[in-house]
Amino acid sequence: MQPLFRRLTCAIALTIAAATPAFALDTVKFMAPGSVGGGYDQTARDLGKALVEAKAAKSVTFENKGGAGGTLGLAQFANSTKGDPNALLVVGAIMVAGIEQNKPQITLKDVTPIARLFTEYNVIAVRKESEFKTLEDLLKAFKDKPSSITWGGGSKGSVDHIGIADLAGKMDIPVNKVNYVAFAGGGEVVAQVLGGQIKVITGGYAELGQYIKNGQFRVLAIGAPERVEGIDAPTLKEKGYDVIIGNWRGVYGAANLTPEQRKEVTDAVVAAAKTKVWQDNVKTNAWSPSILTGDEFGKFVDEEHVRLHGMLVKVGLL
Repeated sequence: MQPLFRRLTCAIALTIAAATPAFALDTVKFMAPGSVGGGYDQTARDLGKALVEAKAAKSVTFENKGGAGGTLGLAQFANSTKGDPNALLVVGAIMVAGIEQNKPQITLKDVTPIARLFTEYNVIAVRKESEFKTLEDLLKAFKDKPSSITWGGGSKGSVDHIGIADLAGKMDIPVNKVNYVAFAGGGEVVAQVLGGQIKVITGGYAELGQYIKNGQFRVLAIGAPERVEGIDAPTLKEKGYDVIIGNWRGVYGAANLTPEQRKEVTDAVVAAAKTKVWQDNVKTNAWSPSILTGDEFGKFVDEEHVRLHGMLVKVGLL
């Protein structure tokens, strides 16, 4: 009887093992280097849901740490996650610009590039009670009295800030006349604009979409190279201003990952990007998918450092 019992036990164990999904990752710990409700945070939460749906991760947790263009969150992530394949940091052009400005000791060279996910173009919007009904109304007031227009967006030197400074330059408005108010995360600036303390908001559609859809914000323009499906607004280019304002986002892993661990993490993220929940969010948020993985992503980020450094110098922010 004993051998039969052992065979039955083994058979039951094998059945249970076969029925249990083989998760590539355990509990994925996301670092969103901005406040709750901002672009980093939203990307983390959407990707977290997709990882679970793809059965690439057992579960997910989130931590937020904003400040200095995301470089404070980067430093905490780099120092606390070495060798941990279950740790992911959301990054983007804003962080690259933050590194160029703040020259922190810890940079993206201290963590592991995994994947770029998408590009998101900025909208320029006002609250529904605003006196500015069109982009022309806004830019006329901006031209006549630049400092009277308060622009709210991401941290100083962010893509948001660079974009408005670039627009001012195209209008022959001195950069030092631009009244830009920097915020660490999307939730804070939204509250200030809805309250009337800030006149204009610029940011990614994903952060502002719910307020646009329910009529709290009116979109005056989008900084895309061409009109974006689902967003009823002209581009800055079609209104005569050769300005593109966009931010890509992606994820980095911890330092000191083995090649096998890095591949597992990358495969998990790519699998998540194919899920229905991720594709639905891409459509809802008007994101433009642009998957790039591994060393190619790392090379792209190196090129972004050069590009954004040049932009910061050009608009007088560096």
